[in-house]
Amino acid sequence: MEFKESKAKKLKRFLKETHRVIKLTKKPSKQEWLTATKITGLGTAVIGALGFVIFIIKQLIFN
Repeated sequence: MEFKESKAKKLKRFLKETHRVIKLTKKPSKQEWLTATKITGLGTAVIGALGFVIFIIKQLIFN
């Protein structure tokens, strides 16, 4: 019985904290969204380019 009570308390605490976080969040403005999208796209492109360069170097060395 004690185990279930502690689970219930954990669930209640989790829901309370989740509600608090949701109250603090807001929808990003169009400018904020565009900036985040540009940064994400740039990061993806950089990682992809780095992977491509490593692939080309590997092909040149081992073939």
